[in-house]
Amino acid sequence: MPVAVMAESSGSFRRLLEQCETRELEAPGGIATPLVYGQLLALYLLHNDINNAHYLWKRIPPAIKSANAELGAVWSVGQRIWQRDLGIYTAISAHQWSEAIQPMMEALGDATRRRAFGLVSQAYTSIVADDFAAFVGLPVKEAVKGVLDQGWQADFATRMVMPKKPGVLEASFNRFIPSSEPAPVPPIPNEQQLARLTDYVAFLEN
Repeated sequence: MPVAVMAESSGSFRRLLEQCETRELEAPGGIATPLVYGQLLALYLLHNDINNAHYLWKRIPPAIKSANAELGAVWSVGQRIWQRDLGIYTAISAHQWSEAIQPMMEALGDATRRRAFGLVSQAYTSIVADDFAAFVGLPVKEAVKGVLDQGWQADFATRMVMPKKPGVLEASFNRFIPSSEPAPVPPIPNEQQLARLTDYVAFLEN
């Protein structure tokens, strides 16, 4: 069974990260395998360690990058995070990930969605359903149904969603997620909210 699959079943992404770091350090000639590089890069992104992800990408030998397209696909997701681009959801879903990488990428998408959900509930008293769906990377109908199940309100005539104040998130927004909660976000003027939320959603906390 691939290491990443075992990590998914046990919830030990942090332990797998440490194992991958050790394997890179102990690799013959300082050059690890593409599998180690791919898992380590994905795990850095999952744990919001963007600096280490960036340094890892720079030190992976060009020949390994060019011969392993999945490494580039993982880093393209990292670039979305680096650039605070909500296209992260599309970048994750657009690629057919290998069995070794898929659990981390799914967890990253879930973590981003959970982070966005929490930030919207903190910063908004109401939000257009289409904007909310974009933040959480879901179709509008699915996004609204998900939050109605968690006690939010929606006005279907105006297409507005009214968040419930933050609390414990339900399982649908809580799969494979690091346990820490986002820090409170103070209320901000409505005209600034979309720009601020676009910035905030990129920062997944450990």
